[in-house]
Amino acid sequence: MARHEGPATSEAIAHMLGTNPVVVRRTMALLKNEGYVSSEKGHRGGWRLAKPLADITLLDIHQALGASSIFAIGLSTDHPECLVEQAVNEALGEAFEAAQALLLERLGSVTLEQLASEFERRYRPC
Repeated sequence: MARHEGPATSEAIAHMLGTNPVVVRRTMALLKNEGYVSSEKGHRGGWRLAKPLADITLLDIHQALGASSIFAIGLSTDHPECLVEQAVNEALGEAFEAAQALLLERLGSVTLEQLASEFERRYRPC
C-alpha cells in the first residue's frame, strides 16, 4: 500500500492476496482500530497506510490482529490426571513459552519497511 498510488480497495487487496474481500475488510478494520491504516469512503475510496512502514513492526501487526498463539500446536489436556501427560506438558509448556518469547522479540525488530526493501531487492519483473 505504501507503493500504491491512491487508496487500495478491499477487492484489489483480496485479489493480490488470493482471499475474499470480506476477510480483507475485517482484517483492515482491526488495523484501522490501532491506527495503522485509514479508510476513505466513496467511489475512489479504499485503504491507505496511516503510518510510515518504518514505524510498523510485525509485532504491531500481530498484536493488532488479536495476538493469538504463535504456534498452531498445543499441549494435550485429554487426561489431566495422567502423570505422563502432566510431565510432558510441563516440559513442552516451558519450551513453547521460550520459543514464543524469542519469536515475539524478533517480530518486534522487523519493520514493514525492511520487508518492503527486501521485496524490492528480490523483485525481478518477468
